[in-house]
Amino acid sequence: MRSEILLVTLNSTYQHSSVGLRYLHANLQEFSSRSEILELTINQNPRDMAEKILIKAPKLVGFGVYIWNTKITEEVIRILRAVNSDLLVVLGGPEVSHEAQGQSIVELCDYVIQGEGDLAFYDFCKKWSEGQLPPDKIIKMSLPELSNLRLPYREYSDEDIQNRVIYVEASRGCPFRCEYCLSSLDKSVRNFPIDQFLGEIQILLDRGAKQFKFVDRTFNLSPSISHKILAFFLKQIDLGLFLHFEMVPDRLPDGLKSLIEQFPKGSLQFEIGIQTWNPAVAALVSRKQDFQLISQNLKYLREHTAVHTHADLIVGLPGETLSSFGSGFDALVALQPDEIQVGLLKSLKGTPIVRHNVEFKMVYQKEPPFQILQNKDLTFFELQRAVRFAKFWDLYGNSGHFLGFIEALKLYSTHRDHPSFFWEFFEFLEFIETRHAESHGISLINLFETAWNYLNLKWPEKTEYHRNLLIADLLRDKKRDIPKFLRPFY
Repeated sequence: MRSEILLVTLNSTYQHSSVGLRYLHANLQEFSSRSEILELTINQNPRDMAEKILIKAPKLVGFGVYIWNTKITEEVIRILRAVNSDLLVVLGGPEVSHEAQGQSIVELCDYVIQGEGDLAFYDFCKKWSEGQLPPDKIIKMSLPELSNLRLPYREYSDEDIQNRVIYVEASRGCPFRCEYCLSSLDKSVRNFPIDQFLGEIQILLDRGAKQFKFVDRTFNLSPSISHKILAFFLKQIDLGLFLHFEMVPDRLPDGLKSLIEQFPKGSLQFEIGIQTWNPAVAALVSRKQDFQLISQNLKYLREHTAVHTHADLIVGLPGETLSSFGSGFDALVALQPDEIQVGLLKSLKGTPIVRHNVEFKMVYQKEPPFQILQNKDLTFFELQRAVRFAKFWDLYGNSGHFLGFIEALKLYSTHRDHPSFFWEFFEFLEFIETRHAESHGISLINLFETAWNYLNLKWPEKTEYHRNLLIADLLRDKKRDIPKFLRPFY
């Protein structure tokens, strides 16, 4: 099928879907029948992607540009330009909405729509169809009134509902000013009309959708709205639903707690942005949070609900040393969230984190994903170790395969001169690095063998305990053959 207007983005994997493109298509009005969404992935060959675009014979192609797809999107556009120089190319998305001047991908395109383009792209297409293209390449848009938007959820196909993550949002914006986050640029939080939103979600439910990932930055900011959303889903929880929310960690009123308690295991996941446990660092990057309330809320979620908790920490914030990060990691481990995601600081375009560059000697990669390379408190080599720490923590601490092993390391860490689980795992990381040059492509059995060898090297007098512990871990989620190294006799 040929489409005059093609809306394209490169997702990180097939299972992800672009709610942004669906907003654009839902609001194209008379151009809707002349347009089409084309979702590709960053793992595809640029030539093949260009072929998929050109075979549609479009006159206008709009690309959604994000931190994970900028470079390969640029490669695709270069091929399109070489094959069809008459093609009109329009960019939008976070990666071109700030500091666009000088970007090579921007130099390749005809126009850039900066900001929320839900209605702006329609206005552009209308002018284009009338032969009245804008005089300026960069088109800066004011925020649209959310009640004027046609919601995008009917744009999800039956295949999407069956095979992809369904992204939804009940609000846009964030009231906080954390300097490393693009949401810090928002002036306020804007809510979609809640009844209209839930009506569209009901249609998705009726079509068989069961998993919803809310992209709201502050889902629980308004207790009345979050209560209404949770109550809506709770009435239909027997459908086997899974709901993911990003929540403000120190805001959990009693009315919301009583509702959360009613959700069964496996139905709720909260992504809880902690980022740093150091109050001085938090203040430095304008992050306001009450650590006492965070502790109380995480403890409450663990003891009184079936919520799966996913907490985030950032390495490389100005003023944060490896030691202070480790203390924060230990504090969070003690609160026992189900997962702790460790990420490296990024200098996203437009964010005010750059104001610390001189004082703290912040050095970042110049290319996506713009991660920190070093600063005055963390050397390049320490940050490299932190990257490997994060990857192996995912494999051992977050995977769910090594619950007993992790508990054993926690126990052993209490016998250190200065008890610290972070440094205990850091020592294990040093051992891992002697066995595995890379952190990818390691089989589960090899991970178990590494854990086995480490435990017995450090605490040889407890070999039988270690064997039983790792066999229990190995067989926890499925029946497996016991590998030779774990058998008592050879």
